[in-house]
Amino acid sequence: MQTLTSLERMMKAVHRQEPDAVPTFELDIDERVIEALKPGASYEDFVEYMDLDALCYHEMRTDYYEVLDEAKHIVRDQWGAIKQYSGVSRAIPMVLEPALKSKEDLAKYVPPDPDRPSRFERLEETIKRFKGKRAIISVVRPFATIIGSLREQDELFKDLIRDPEFVEGLNEITDDYYRRYVKNLIDVGVDMIIETADWAFTNGPMVAPKHMAKYIAPGLKKIVDYCHSRGIPCLKHTDGNIWAIFDIIVETGADGVHPIDPVAGMDIGEAKEKYGDKVCIMGNVDCGRLLSWGSKEEVREAVKDCIRKAGKGGGYICMSGNSIHGAVNPENYAEMIRAIREYGKYPLAV
Repeated sequence: MQTLTSLERMMKAVHRQEPDAVPTFELDIDERVIEALKPGASYEDFVEYMDLDALCYHEMRTDYYEVLDEAKHIVRDQWGAIKQYSGVSRAIPMVLEPALKSKEDLAKYVPPDPDRPSRFERLEETIKRFKGKRAIISVVRPFATIIGSLREQDELFKDLIRDPEFVEGLNEITDDYYRRYVKNLIDVGVDMIIETADWAFTNGPMVAPKHMAKYIAPGLKKIVDYCHSRGIPCLKHTDGNIWAIFDIIVETGADGVHPIDPVAGMDIGEAKEKYGDKVCIMGNVDCGRLLSWGSKEEVREAVKDCIRKAGKGGGYICMSGNSIHGAVNPENYAEMIRAIREYGKYPLAV
């Protein structure tokens, strides 16, 4: 089979076709893992060094924060929420105070500007370097913006019952912002979009499927529809056990689903069997115990098992079950990539 570029490999997989090899990339790779495997490398340098098939551009990685207390790592994010980061990582902040406390706040709320040119400076450099070679994927997070910045999570879940108008108002804010932001991303030159708001916990969906379908999924569908109107694939990430809402995700038209969370009891073979004719399956090498503390042989066997279950006929991207976080053993991640390259060549031999 003809050797494809990384971009071509990703596009074939996302469109549920069989490429020359199973592609791989990660939503996030912790700086500590990068430093251990390639000292001094930037994220972009590391992607090239590891020969990954795609790069992920995170809006939240750009510095749109007002520092309120440097010593305590307390900031105000671009949406107006007050957050506290750990001293180790800026990846998962704790929300101390949401931007909106009541429906009355909606009338005077001013959202951030999705058209600000400085938002796209790093992305533009990435596109100059990798366009046409590796897939450039931008992350968007409408529902995560609501529960991570605009409204306290538990209060939002109550609002679905007691104050649907408030929820609709929040959706209008994020719908408008991400409609404009996604347009800008595609205009700048990204190859794909991935929406990364979690919709489920380990034991099941965050809210009842009927509320998911009415209040949460439509925001994703609007992004998917716009992406498709521009000829751009749109992928969906959500941790947790999503069996009860998998059909809802598929009905949005999303082109791929990540990560088929193994910690939440999601079997990638079952996902492939049930949905592999509708979406690209993405995942699901355990990034908890396995990549953090398992042996290299265990990692290799897990990769082989994922490819055996989900790789047949294409439409599969082999990745971790979430991301390459700071507790991942760098050597185990490197072994994972080696195993994907060894076992993922089509026609598959596993």
